[in-house]
Amino acid sequence: MPPRQPTAPHADSGPLVPRSRSDLFLSFTWLALQGFGGVLAIVQRELVEKKRWLTREQFLEDWAVAQIMPGPNVVNLSLMIGDRFFGLSGALAALAGMLAAPLCLVLLMAALYGSVADTAAAQGALRGMGAVAAGLVTATGIKLIAALDKNALGLATCIALAALTFVAIALLRWPLIWVLLGIGGVACLWAYRVLGRQPEPRS
Repeated sequence: MPPRQPTAPHADSGPLVPRSRSDLFLSFTWLALQGFGGVLAIVQRELVEKKRWLTREQFLEDWAVAQIMPGPNVVNLSLMIGDRFFGLSGALAALAGMLAAPLCLVLLMAALYGSVADTAAAQGALRGMGAVAAGLVTATGIKLIAALDKNALGLATCIALAALTFVAIALLRWPLIWVLLGIGGVACLWAYRVLGRQPEPRS
């Protein structure tokens, strides 16, 4: 399937698309530079609420796929979105935007951090950033709950699966691979069965 060509739909016509590969590169560069301590909250705000490249439902579906693929979640997501709009060249542009500037910053910060890593101020700053990142991720998850109403499994089932996943990982300390194969496998089979019972839309 050839890459979808960018268009300029009306503001109320649904999701928009990137104007060019440069737009992809710059957008993901800006997104990556904001993602201190965790990028989930930032990527949802930028891609769904500001750029409107994805609906909330599309974001949840793409993020779920990015979660189960090997590698960093947001890198996987950038590849998927770039490929969707501009094919391989779009995927590479989005990936470059996601990695280029942060790589330079990380190398610079690593060199600087080595001299202050053992100080109380540095340790306190890291703990503070961790708490903020956890709050951002929690707030984003709560914001996206409403999108589960349109999920094939329904809101109640999705919440139950999320609760089981939390118990398995946080309380029972199951390895992630077994959680994915167990709870994730059951969820996939259940969704496949539900979707198979739905009537096909008329043309």
